[in-house]
Amino acid sequence: MTYDLAARFAQTSGLLYFVALFAGVALYAVWPRNQGRFDAAARLPLDEE
Repeated sequence: MTYDLAARFAQTSGLLYFVALFAGVALYAVWPRNQGRFDAAARLPLDEE
């Protein structure tokens, strides 16, 4: 295995990893079941204690 092949493999696998991570976070953010949790977090600074 040459350095160029190892570098190309690392770049490609890193790119795929971060694309999958981004897709997972984006799906979590728009999942309908999480809407109540995000709405409560959005109102938190406005709630009086």
